[in-house]
Amino acid sequence: MTTNHLGLRTPTTDPINTVNGKDHRLQNAPSARGPLAPNSLDSGSDIMTKQEISSPVYGAGSGSSTATSTASRLDAIRAGQHHDAVIHPEVLQEEAVVSIRNFNLWYAATQALFNIDMTIPRGKVTALIGPSGCGKSTLLRCVNRMNDLIDTVRIEGDMDLNGESIFDVGVDVIELRKRMGMVFQKPNPFPMSIFENVVYPLRIDGERNRAVLDEVCERSLRGAAIWDEVKDRLHENGLSLSGGQQQRLCIARAIASEPEVLLLDEPCSALDPMATGKIEDLIQDLAGDYSILIVTHNMQQAGRISDYTAFMYLGHLIEYGPTPEIFTKPVLQETEAYVTGRFG
Repeated sequence: MTTNHLGLRTPTTDPINTVNGKDHRLQNAPSARGPLAPNSLDSGSDIMTKQEISSPVYGAGSGSSTATSTASRLDAIRAGQHHDAVIHPEVLQEEAVVSIRNFNLWYAATQALFNIDMTIPRGKVTALIGPSGCGKSTLLRCVNRMNDLIDTVRIEGDMDLNGESIFDVGVDVIELRKRMGMVFQKPNPFPMSIFENVVYPLRIDGERNRAVLDEVCERSLRGAAIWDEVKDRLHENGLSLSGGQQQRLCIARAIASEPEVLLLDEPCSALDPMATGKIEDLIQDLAGDYSILIVTHNMQQAGRISDYTAFMYLGHLIEYGPTPEIFTKPVLQETEAYVTGRFG
């Protein structure tokens, strides 16, 4: 046995499967893949099937020979080898609102995402965790095609929103983004009144009925747990609010058009602990009404607010399952090392 830089025991012989022969060359257009197979995320992918992950190998403790034999997985990924992600069976049993199939992304000649196969459960909070630069935000921004704005980006594979391809040539990107609310790391209210910030999505859709706008404004601000703080200040500039209030205002704006998915890119990273607590409470309140995909570097936050957690590393999906299992009894030693702070 030897010890790698993570402090994990590894066998002297490399147990990792070599690259599986897939053609990873860049394609100019995404492929249109068929529906998901019933017992796997993608019948043509390398994702573990429900039967495979339900085998005795699944759930082995970190002290088992199985866990020890996977200890060099991250080293192999750094060396450019491909590895199958470990998907817990509970994920496969959920109804998917977003399906990601064999998804690859390049910035010019640099590949940032590798063969991502996963589904986002409907009405649940799914957290993406991993070290900085592992592709979490890149993957999140692909879901509403924000990366289309970068000239050098090329993709291969596909994503579906409620069974419809996000990257189909006939998709209206503006309409697609209306179906997904997006909240960024730094609050970005518009330089206009609180009221106009909230109803902006309706304004650009041509809504002029004041009663409708008033109803949506109140409903959205209540949904974002900020109505009582601003109901007498709706005419004031949104930039006059505190940082935490601004972020909740942005969430109110994001849910005003009743999107199918909420995408949150480290929404608490610029906030103090009190404001962070309010945002976390809000996310839990919104779960069920919305399917939420959140990127976070805060392990405690992921453990508190998410139903499912996906661990990523250098553009690869490593392990994905129910949050309690990821944080207390992950299948892989590498996942345990990351969530316990031994590297990252």
